[in-house]
Amino acid sequence: MANAEAGAGRSGTDDDGGDGTRVDHLMDGLRAFGANYTEFTRRFASWLGLHSTDAAALVEILYAEDKGAPLSPARLSERVSLSSGATAILLKRLEQAGHIVRTRESTDRRVVTLRSSPGIRPRAEAFFGPYAQRMAEAMSAYSPQEIQRFEDFIGRLSSTMDALLANEYRGGGPAL
Repeated sequence: MANAEAGAGRSGTDDDGGDGTRVDHLMDGLRAFGANYTEFTRRFASWLGLHSTDAAALVEILYAEDKGAPLSPARLSERVSLSSGATAILLKRLEQAGHIVRTRESTDRRVVTLRSSPGIRPRAEAFFGPYAQRMAEAMSAYSPQEIQRFEDFIGRLSSTMDALLANEYRGGGPAL
């Protein structure tokens, strides 16, 4: 399956460390990193006593705030792949647990902005602090130019995935 996933359309594959093997190893590493990140979110959920979907939504809200672009319920719904109704129920649970607040910050008072509550941010920072520190330490081994190449690479992979999801997989899977 790895060859089918990573190797479709590539040439120059060999078993002694050539480009094909490197691509396979890179894809394995990306999958492992994704699985580990999912596990961090699962453990965050357990630590807070939340369902993993609720914790994933909370992480998305915190991340968006950190980036200076807080989410609306509709955007969160897209980010966590839930219907608007399921997202509304999830937000009610997070609000009742005291983890988020809904605000109206726009001049258009119909627009709702999701914010983390003051009490949850210190807990999230305590949980994810060691993760952030270790990731920063790991990345410090690379030059700014190498980091830029990694950013370009990850951006290109992300754009490719976005295009696949929007086109070939928009109905849930590829057309057969």
